[in-house]
Amino acid sequence: MTVYATTLLVIAKEPLPGRVKTRLTPPYTPEEAAELAAASLADTLDAVLAAPARRRVLVFDGRPGPWLPSGIEVVPQCAGGLDERLAAAFAACSGPALLIGMDTPQITPGLLAPALGPDAWQDCDAWFGPAVDGGFWALGLAEPDPRLLRGVPMSRPDTGALQRARLADAGLTVRDLPPLRDVDTADDAGKVAGTAPESRFAATLARLATAAGHAGPGGGR
Repeated sequence: MTVYATTLLVIAKEPLPGRVKTRLTPPYTPEEAAELAAASLADTLDAVLAAPARRRVLVFDGRPGPWLPSGIEVVPQCAGGLDERLAAAFAACSGPALLIGMDTPQITPGLLAPALGPDAWQDCDAWFGPAVDGGFWALGLAEPDPRLLRGVPMSRPDTGALQRARLADAGLTVRDLPPLRDVDTADDAGKVAGTAPESRFAATLARLATAAGHAGPGGGR
């Protein structure tokens, strides 16, 4: 039996109105934005469960709900900025770890596979998944070191470049995963749903669009 070495982390917050996906409002209401966030998180956890990993851990801000599937460990996020929370998630791991967020419901086990396979860390110290908006959607470290994240400015157009530079400056050999689009705006939501039409996220977006009386996901309201 193949033994996989990598811990797969998902950092997320409870999908409550007004706390998640606030840039979707408008055109979506806070309640609708929370629905979309919940669908995105569910799709992400589905992919995580189907991916090969030693452990699957949800690093969570909030209280788990009935949407949480079995097979996922839950640990609380620490206090502080996003860089501190990401750093703490890695610091709690022993051995290689790959961290993703809840904003890319289009991920699949196939997209994650290069960083999770038995040879993922052969001649490789880090995996980096750039986001279209200039951030990053995935970060993997063969030896989780919180110093590689602390102090990196987050939620900026150059966050991804700065984080990747931090890895390179530390002398790490970095491999890249394909770039993906985060769901931040209504336009993002429509484009992401189009790349994953069978997802819960796409179905939720289509339902909300139909209820609002406009055609196509992510359109104006």
